[in-house]
Order: sequence, then C-alpha cells, then structure tokens
Amino acid sequence: MLHESTDGAQGPDGDELTVPMAWLYAEYIADELLRTGDLMPPTSFEYRAGRDALALTIFLSDTHGELSCVRVVSQLETWLSLTAYDQPWQEWVRERLDGRGADAAAAGGPAPDLVLAEAAWRWLEETELLAPDLDAVSGEPDPGAGHGDAGDDDEDHVPKVWTAAWQLGLPLGHLAIQLF
Repeated sequence: MLHESTDGAQGPDGDELTVPMAWLYAEYIADELLRTGDLMPPTSFEYRAGRDALALTIFLSDTHGELSCVRVVSQLETWLSLTAYDQPWQEWVRERLDGRGADAAAAGGPAPDLVLAEAAWRWLEETELLAPDLDAVSGEPDPGAGHGDAGDDDEDHVPKVWTAAWQLGLPLGHLAIQLF
C-alpha cells in the first residue's frame, strides 16, 4: 500500500496535496481492533486514548512501508509485545518519532503522516483522564462506603487519579489486540 496519495489534488500553492495514507490506515486498523473488542463507547476519551496509542504502535512499527490488509494478522503478535505492560513503550514511541522526523528532514519533503502521529502523541502525553487508581484498589470492601444502600454505585467509591491518556490507552489497546 502506498503511504501517500496525491490523486491529482492540488494544494493551495499549486503543489500536489499529499494524503497521509499510512497514518490514516494505522488509525483505521486501531479503530477496528477497539470496536471488535467492544470495551467502551467509541465516543469516550478513553476510546480515543486507546485508538491513538494503538495507531502509534501500528504506524511506528511499520519500518518498511508495508502496511497492508494482508499483514495485519501477522503483525498482531508484534503489536501485542510492544504494548505489553513491562515494555518501555513511551521511550520507544519517542525514539521512533525522532527517527522518522530526522528521515523527513533529510528528505526535505512534507511528512503528513508524521505530523498526524506527532499530534496524536502530544495529545496522549498532555491529556490526563480521571481513571480508577489501581494501586489503591485492594479488593476489600470499604466499611464506610455504604454497600447495599439503594442507589449506591460501587464505581463511585473507587479511588480515582488523574492519569496520562497514553497510560490508560496503552493497556486498552493491548486488551483489544488480545480480544481480536
């Protein structure tokens, strides 16, 4: 699959308009994996975090420009290992983005795929989402929580913490790959 397409389109200054096909395709694959897993509503910020984390993983792991429908199934194990809990995913993403940026600068041409990938990474790093504090959840019922009261929701009594979007999206993406 070609990474960019001009399809005869012209940009505002007469240059050909470059379509970021590699990023759009990575985003599409990530979206399909998450929708198949049916883990949360596609309109939620958590879903966006999972989609962006997966799209970055898919886009940045494609080192030879070989993203295609045929290779998706064969890449699942690679994506699963990259998104695993014990992997330094954040550092891996930074290194790959820096490498792609250096390649684009050396080529001297536009890199619309990279622009979108960097925007997704900025959002994942700079956005914080309120999520359950898994370190504080002990599994023991809180005696002061009033369990059994009508209208009480156990989720309201789970301690929550602000978490970087990538830290929430990465395990969600990993789970979606496993469920696929």
